[in-house]
Amino acid sequence: MTTSQAVKLAVVGGHRGDAFKGALSAFGERVQLTAVCDLSEEVRATWKDAYPWIQTFASYSDMLERADCTAVFIATPMLLHARQAIRALLAGKHVVSEVIAATTLDECWQLVETVQKTGRVYMLAENYCYMRPNMMVLNMAQRGVFGDITYAEGAYIHDCRYLIFDAKGETTWRTQLRRQFDGNTYPTHSLGPVAHWLGVNREGGDRLVSTSTWTSTGRAAQRYVAETVGPDHPAAQDAFWKLGDSATTVIRTARNAVIVLRVDWASARPHNMTHYVLQGDRAAYLSARHEREDPLVWIDGRSPGKSPGDAAWESLWEYSADYEHPRWRQWRAQAEKAGHGGGDFFVLEDFIDAIQNGTRPAIDVYDAVTWSSIMPLSMESVAQGNAPMAIPDFAHQRV
Repeated sequence: MTTSQAVKLAVVGGHRGDAFKGALSAFGERVQLTAVCDLSEEVRATWKDAYPWIQTFASYSDMLERADCTAVFIATPMLLHARQAIRALLAGKHVVSEVIAATTLDECWQLVETVQKTGRVYMLAENYCYMRPNMMVLNMAQRGVFGDITYAEGAYIHDCRYLIFDAKGETTWRTQLRRQFDGNTYPTHSLGPVAHWLGVNREGGDRLVSTSTWTSTGRAAQRYVAETVGPDHPAAQDAFWKLGDSATTVIRTARNAVIVLRVDWASARPHNMTHYVLQGDRAAYLSARHEREDPLVWIDGRSPGKSPGDAAWESLWEYSADYEHPRWRQWRAQAEKAGHGGGDFFVLEDFIDAIQNGTRPAIDVYDAVTWSSIMPLSMESVAQGNAPMAIPDFAHQRV
């Protein structure tokens, strides 16, 4: 069903949601910000100053009951995402959720069943799928440039130790995460773009079948606390942390492609939050390691040299005239004003389109739980000595 009515949006988690203000301003009358929910009075006041007409709430229950909204944007700590999304869907709201969608398999299944039951739009706000190079590689993959895809990598390497404590010196939800879990705790930034390149969960595309995970020893968080707070702090002790510094996940697909994911948000090093590799039998792709590099591509028959032999990489941008994604051609000026490499703009555009046009969300609940399930499956794999775990087919089969 198509509707021209504006999407009335409530933001839950005003601190993190602040990053989407730039994107919200790009849609004019198609979306109206009507409410913000946050535990912090200071955060609520900041939003009220910027948008005097909105309702503000400290209680999520009160917001769902009283806010004038048709949709909810969940930008709270990730351990809350699934439960809050389910409550919003059951209250008749459409939902766009920050990553990851769920942290247990049971939450994954509950989320799928709630979307099916309510018929509301659910979309995962995986903005890394929409970054300019990732969408250009998607266009190339869909047009057959890479041929048969055999291998891919994705990595999120970002020293987040400064977020262990809040401004008052109290431990945060990230501390809770590192204390309770050992596995790949943040897979979707790495997996989302790769899954799109392989056509996972799409007609004629691939499917994720099994996964195993290995984690390293954990030293970085402990060292950081010892050096910044003091060696006597509980978080500076050996027994405090459970999560290793680096987790490596290997995934096999139904077509026998191999995907390698890495997450490391503790080790001391420069950021590399957008590392990707794609290998097909006709072309290869390497993402840039930092802002002073271009992403690289080699296309058999078009790039310099032969393989084996004198094959040479080229800048991905050398092929933008041929393969720039059509949406980036159309919306680049608007997207570049939004956060996360333009991804925030496209997330909201696709969410609004799905509501107003009655179309499938670009990253729907089946994508969301398939990608997010890597977290609980990785923990079970580590606990069982890196054993392979079957990845559920959430669209077709309840286990």
